[in-house]
Amino acid sequence: MSTVLDGFSFDGAIMLTASHLPFNRNGAKFFTKDGGLEKADIAQILQLAGEGRFPMAEEPGKRECFDFLPVYGAHLVALVRRTVAADDYAEPLKGFHIVVDAGNGAGGFFVEHVLKPLGADTSGSQFLEPDGSFPNHAPNPEDDTAMEAIAGCVLKHNADLGILFDTDVDRAGAVAPDGREINRNRLIALMAAITLMEHPGTTIVTDSITSAGLGSFIAEKGGRHHRFKRGYRNVINEAIRLNGEGQDCQLAMETSGHGALKENYFLDDGAYLMVKLLIKMAQCRAEGRRLFSLIDTLQEPLESIELRMGLGGEDFAAYGAKVLTELSAYALAQGWAIAPHNFEGLRVSFPKGEGDGWFLLRMSLHDPLMPLNIESDSEGGVAIIAKKLYESLRHFDRLDTGALSAL
Repeated sequence: MSTVLDGFSFDGAIMLTASHLPFNRNGAKFFTKDGGLEKADIAQILQLAGEGRFPMAEEPGKRECFDFLPVYGAHLVALVRRTVAADDYAEPLKGFHIVVDAGNGAGGFFVEHVLKPLGADTSGSQFLEPDGSFPNHAPNPEDDTAMEAIAGCVLKHNADLGILFDTDVDRAGAVAPDGREINRNRLIALMAAITLMEHPGTTIVTDSITSAGLGSFIAEKGGRHHRFKRGYRNVINEAIRLNGEGQDCQLAMETSGHGALKENYFLDDGAYLMVKLLIKMAQCRAEGRRLFSLIDTLQEPLESIELRMGLGGEDFAAYGAKVLTELSAYALAQGWAIAPHNFEGLRVSFPKGEGDGWFLLRMSLHDPLMPLNIESDSEGGVAIIAKKLYESLRHFDRLDTGALSAL
């Protein structure tokens, strides 16, 4: 945002972060006004730096220190006020009790610089002080302990909304007043509902492991669901590609909590995502309804599970590819319903009586693992699907199917 906001149009920016990784890990994210740099860009930077191939400035630069978070907070506050346009223009969130759990990451600024200026009661918010040792819980919307912490906070303080950020605030999760966790498919559904109100008929890009119910929900709301690959840059780049080809796409979201909107430069920005919820929450109050009623019709699986099956050997990627190739052939021979539009791994659906759900087996983006997701709309359906799958995978001696066989 420091490269695009008025008065702060820097040529480049670097964010020091390692997200929710352990305290002894760190990294850097590089940005220009065109967005975040990717692997190929980073590789080129490293090569240029290593070879010393970069121009030296004729005149020395200057260093100026200032706190940018209040600037960005003020930008978000202005957006909420302008969009809600409430009778109480300055404090459109007055009367709402909103608690934030920053997990001792960088998200504590959201309380002081966004919620309080908008009039919200933020009492009970927790773990707002940055502490890279993460003494309370991992700052991660996918972490069960973290979500339980913010859900408990909402119930304890009778709050209207709970917000959980990851360390560098590029991801977020929410909690409803009844303690229901709004992350993964629920958060995508809520953001899709809001986006489709503003942009009817738009395409919603998601990662590969979203539920069948989410696709039906997006269609019900008049949108198009484009299920793509895991990896937040993958879904963002796919959304940018679709727009470039003339297909309107306003939202790209991954089940991990990464969400990027076209209106916000397709940045995966958890603070902006939560601001969209705050705006709609205020609008819903004025209309006499509840924010989370927007996802009342979302069909959720009765059972779901994710297994991460290890791959042995140094050439694990080639072996994983072999597993997927042979499993695809097996699925065809068995007459299984293979997803016609699938960009990652193998996704197969089963009718009632044969599992009433689906599985997706894919390669991990970074590790010697094959993640497996199974969902079912019937009791015992996950076990039925797992048994079918185990029979087709048990002979792969370098694939750890122990957890699968135990289902």
